[in-house]
Amino acid sequence: MTAAERMRAYRQRKKAAGFKNVRHWEPEAHPFEGRYSDHQILDARSLALHCAIARKIAGDPTMLLIAKDNLERWSKKAGRHPPKYPQEWQTILKRPWPEIAHFICSMSDDAIRLRSSSPFAGILSDAERERVYAAFRA
Repeated sequence: MTAAERMRAYRQRKKAAGFKNVRHWEPEAHPFEGRYSDHQILDARSLALHCAIARKIAGDPTMLLIAKDNLERWSKKAGRHPPKYPQEWQTILKRPWPEIAHFICSMSDDAIRLRSSSPFAGILSDAERERVYAAFRA
């Protein structure tokens, strides 16, 4: 077999296997596609939300009561086998405010994990929350 015949046979096998022969350059669909996982983007957005929450509570410390009320409501709904995170949050919310603010804005493994079950719902207004969400849309 000549080289050309071998190449034709190779292409026929690939075509039969379902592969498509592409003979031109194709641009990337999106320049950032594949660079960050969805999970990393959600973690970054959660961090941004909690930094905004920390700024708002720093301006009005009584807003911390909203988080404590949320935890109390969760505890009442939990029943016999409550998840671990409400107790972790209760321990954290007993600390002084600067320590709480540092924790919710940190990149520690515990902070990242606990931000996914945050008791701070209701602190940011719809407009404030939408501003953060808009910053993370593609």
